[in-house]
Amino acid sequence: STRVYGPAMNASSRSPAEPLRIYGNLSLLEMAPVLLAAERIYPGKTVLEHGSVMALWGKASDLASLDSAGQADIALNSETQALRGSVGNPDLRVIFTVAECPYRIVARRSAGIARLTDLRGKRVGTQLESSGEFFLDAMLRTVGLTAEDIVRVPFMARTDAPISLLPEALKSGRIDAVALWEPQVQRAKAAVGADAIEFCDPAVYTEKFNLCTRRANLDDPAMRARIVAFVRALITAAQRLKVEPETGWRLVARAAELDIETVRGSWPYFNYPGTLAADLLDIFERQDAWIARVQGRAPRTREALARLIDASVLREARAG
Repeated sequence: STRVYGPAMNASSRSPAEPLRIYGNLSLLEMAPVLLAAERIYPGKTVLEHGSVMALWGKASDLASLDSAGQADIALNSETQALRGSVGNPDLRVIFTVAECPYRIVARRSAGIARLTDLRGKRVGTQLESSGEFFLDAMLRTVGLTAEDIVRVPFMARTDAPISLLPEALKSGRIDAVALWEPQVQRAKAAVGADAIEFCDPAVYTEKFNLCTRRANLDDPAMRARIVAFVRALITAAQRLKVEPETGWRLVARAAELDIETVRGSWPYFNYPGTLAADLLDIFERQDAWIARVQGRAPRTREALARLIDASVLREARAG
């Protein structure tokens, strides 16, 4: 769905520019600061579309869940999709961390799961080639297992097996565990109630949901000014959500078509840092090694990955 927002009430009287085109996964709680900034804080017009970083080049995502048409000026994704997209498009620039969230595995105790090692041979629902699969792989490795030791059951939005079916699949016994992002994990936990057991280690994996653009956009003075202004609005939005979380709940519930209780239950797992994560390059290095294995290529060097991160927009936003 497309969301168009006009100038905020506190906008200056400057002449209106073309709308800033923003693409991101509208089903996610990570989008809360973006929704708030676009609707109530950013002084210009915005068009908010469901999609991925691939829209920065006017391309469709290879994942059905993030398929879109048109071209973005800025776009949001987990670091996994940003890294996947940057392989063929090294002009991608990560400029701001909108949200951070440690992922969780929720399993059924009645499936004989009491420890992480009990996942051996079990059916685990996740989304392939995603941050969810990376998280699952990383968690398994902490107890000496690999993805080959479990049965991965793929789910993906906008397919015949959408991730919205994960809670029912867990409850019915079709799968034994769920390894994914919010709010589906919260929904899965609620579905199985007291039978749920949870595994989470923020040190193993905490998702970084980032705002990205292209280098050409940052080299264009007019476009850069609008991007800086939006980042400034995101900083304000992050601060506001700390004191007014209910505002974020309502915006996310509406955009993602979720009930407020599901959003409220997932909310404590999220941090909206209002900055650029300091550990991004370390995370890129670990993730690119995994993505490279999946894609059958050599991992990129730390130096090459560092070029994807541009902190100058944040510095300008803060200075302004």
